[in-house]
Amino acid sequence: MAALLVGLLAGSAGVGAAWLLTGGTPQAGGSAGDDARGACDALAGMDESKLFPKGKVREQEREQALHRFAGAFSLAKAAAAGDPSYEPLAQAITRAHNRHLAVFDVDAGVKKELAEARSICADL
Repeated sequence: MAALLVGLLAGSAGVGAAWLLTGGTPQAGGSAGDDARGACDALAGMDESKLFPKGKVREQEREQALHRFAGAFSLAKAAAAGDPSYEPLAQAITRAHNRHLAVFDVDAGVKKELAEARSICADL
């Protein structure tokens, strides 16, 4: 019984900490602006050097970077679908994503498009 109580308290503390760190719970049916900010947050947390590492990078780090890139792509597309003013962000991330898939590397083209997307994010 004591172990169950400790587990319940630890789980509740974890949920509470996550809620405090993220500023609350996400709203279902959020706005296009929420999607755009989510895409930008995913890009901000992504280290593109870990997408196809040439050096020693843990597989978990590579996987996390790939998921953040995919998340930024999906959220940017959702933002543009909800509000055409976010189309430049979606286009820049889409070009970076497509280039990355085509060359299986983070080359100058991918870096250029990611820089463009991050510049757009800085203005949001």
